Amino acid sequence: MTTTVPRTSARVSEAGGAAARGPGRRRRHPDRPPYEAEPGPVAKTAKTTALTLIVLAVLVPLWTVVVTSLSTQAAINDAGGLVLVPGELTFKAYTDIIAGGVVTRAVGVSVFVTAVGTALSLAVAILTAYGLSRPGSLGHRPILFMLLITMFFGAGMIPTYLVVAGLGLIDSLWALILPTAVSAFNILIMRNFFTNIDRGILDSARIDGASEWRILGQIVLPLSKAVIAVVGLFYGVAYWNAFFNAVLYINDSAKWPLQLVLRSYVLQGQAVPGTTFDPSSLDGGQTAGLAIQMAVVVLAMVPVLIVYPFVQRHFSSGVMIGAIKG
Repeated sequence: MTTTVPRTSARVSEAGGAAARGPGRRRRHPDRPPYEAEPGPVAKTAKTTALTLIVLAVLVPLWTVVVTSLSTQAAINDAGGLVLVPGELTFKAYTDIIAGGVVTRAVGVSVFVTAVGTALSLAVAILTAYGLSRPGSLGHRPILFMLLITMFFGAGMIPTYLVVAGLGLIDSLWALILPTAVSAFNILIMRNFFTNIDRGILDSARIDGASEWRILGQIVLPLSKAVIAVVGLFYGVAYWNAFFNAVLYINDSAKWPLQLVLRSYVLQGQAVPGTTFDPSSLDGGQTAGLAIQMAVVVLAMVPVLIVYPFVQRHFSSGVMIGAIKG
């Protein structure tokens, strides 16, 4: 035998409980767990303080780098190094970089490697992921197994270098693209996204006589813009920031990407070998080199900062759905 409590009585009881708790107590919906309850004033203050500190920890270094790159020699000397409060601003560091030619050539190399590498890696990832997402495709299980092995065991630096040298890619820009063209992690994310596409749509297309290429081009890819954008961003940022492959495989400084030039200027304080552009010699002094270093850092950050806002809205649907095994 069950006893039914009238709604009016329940509301009165709930109101009485809220009044007994008094103002400032946490209010919780009866159907929600305790961790989803509305936080109290102390928790809200702590949350706001923590978020503010995190935002400042990100923005203050970025602000300092930008202001220092735009500061004059006198402002950098007065600050004793990095400038936090802007004074007299100038674009001299940027004009010196462009006039030197080294950075502009490095930017061209980085743009080529990023554009070609991202396009090639996306093509490989899409084709491989689509094949692996179709049950019964030829050899999809052994290929998937080999991809998973590469996520846990790598060949190592010396075998990879011997392969690149054996292919004649030393001092070639393809040495910056081909060794990292395939990413097992990105392929698996894309494969899971393709697997979650409703099979009824694909089967209907097959019944209508569509080939696999047509299904991929006209059905799968338009439905997968989110994961393609996110994986493309992963590849683009990786190619743009990569410098270690250039250290290993590129001996000609004229083919150095921007990140290797940045490493030479900022970390080592050296000019690029074989060139006459020396950052420490501009305006004679170490502080003038600091403005040049920060200007190169800004140039290296700008492309990613421009592209990221356009792709950020796809992250939740692209990565989360692709990461769920379906």
